[in-house]
Amino acid sequence: MANNEVRIIGGQWKGRKLVFPARDGLRPTLGRVRETLFNWLVADIAGARCLDLFAGSGALGFEAASRGAAEVTFVERDRKVSAALAGNAERLGLKADVHTLPAERYLKNADALAFDIIFFDPPFADHRAQGLLPVLLDRLLAPGGLLYLEASRREPLPFPERIAKSASAGDCAFALLKRASGGTDAQP
Repeated sequence: MANNEVRIIGGQWKGRKLVFPARDGLRPTLGRVRETLFNWLVADIAGARCLDLFAGSGALGFEAASRGAAEVTFVERDRKVSAALAGNAERLGLKADVHTLPAERYLKNADALAFDIIFFDPPFADHRAQGLLPVLLDRLLAPGGLLYLEASRREPLPFPERIAKSASAGDCAFALLKRASGGTDAQP
């Protein structure tokens, strides 16, 4: 199977390649989108605990680690893609948690208030995934935390009242969402 590559664009591993298997629906976040995102996160990334849900290539999680995140957890259901994540982490010398299971299953056992930054970039065709947002925003996201959401530009971004920043590029709309004050105990 042919491999795909994406480069880390900033931090200690700037220019290093991430290699991952080709899969339908696996589209790494564009470099210009990652640049905008990490410009937004510049004050929040150092020491952050991050979750890269629907990790795919891992570009967002590896970019966060390259820029000083303390912990990165990757969740990817495809075994070969997950193995590539583990291999890329090993090549970079990153101690990361890589979980090979569906996002829904991971969330059932995840600790509340566990993450400062959550990267949520499911395949655009997976409309069920947006049903996970309340759990992420209200239970897993730590107070003051931010959730990065990437979606098709053809559809409105959910939770407009929680959007801290948003932009678009190509067919992609993206935003940073904040935790609701007080939160809830949403269950997956």
